[in-house]
Amino acid sequence: MSRASLANRQGYDERFLGPAVPLPVPTDPALETVVLPYTHFSVVFRPNRRLAASTAVMIDGRKLVDADRDDDWRFDLRLPDSKQTGHPVYKNNPLDKGHLVRRLDPVWGTRNEAEAANSDTFHYTNAAPQMDIFNQGKELWQGLENFLLDHAEAFDRKLSVFTGPVLEDSDPPYRGIKVPLRFWKVAAFMQNGELASTAYVLDQSPDLTRDAAARALAEAARAGDPPPLGAFRTFQVPVAEIAEITGLDLGPLPAADRLPPRVRAEKRWTQLESFEDIIV
Repeated sequence: MSRASLANRQGYDERFLGPAVPLPVPTDPALETVVLPYTHFSVVFRPNRRLAASTAVMIDGRKLVDADRDDDWRFDLRLPDSKQTGHPVYKNNPLDKGHLVRRLDPVWGTRNEAEAANSDTFHYTNAAPQMDIFNQGKELWQGLENFLLDHAEAFDRKLSVFTGPVLEDSDPPYRGIKVPLRFWKVAAFMQNGELASTAYVLDQSPDLTRDAAARALAEAARAGDPPPLGAFRTFQVPVAEIAEITGLDLGPLPAADRLPPRVRAEKRWTQLESFEDIIV
């Protein structure tokens, strides 16, 4: 893919739903970020972490198109390869290239648009290391967008979805990067003519006590092994909690949270066992 082939990408439109919902960017102005537009989505990239701080995708449920998966992962030529997390990090270990913007979410519109969007999701800038095990927690995480599209009551089944890793200084080191232990997602949609939002966290921390997990992570780092990540657990959380744990400006989304005020005030995290547990 040539550098010029990405020159016409428009990226995420903050007015996609109607009300302005800006890209989530770090509140700390000292953190370097690069905004990378693709087809129907954008990535706010942190070169110093070689990972995205956030992604934003527009989903038009009435215009979705089927597209074949080709797994043609590649560097975004708008950034130096050394600033991205490429294949060597994922080679010969149980780590997957976990899509941040889910592959099918931006694949809508004309055939050319859909094919470009499908291809664009396979840039390393849109990936982060996740364990390759598949379990109920990860199944819930991967199906959230479909569930929310089915429950969007207005505005033609449109969603704006924001996703990223929780980038902590304490994340375990591996092959020149730090592997995130948690991921976040915020969905925005129109409900009864008003902006609405819901938020979720995927946790792949080791399924151990805090002290035992810290020891296991440290031992893996000394041995040069991948972190001993645990089973996926998916939580619904207050949107304001995402802003707090990520240091991102989420604009109007915390105020639009569909969680009851009492739950938000208690900063309650609810582990999800099925889609029926979700409050929308």
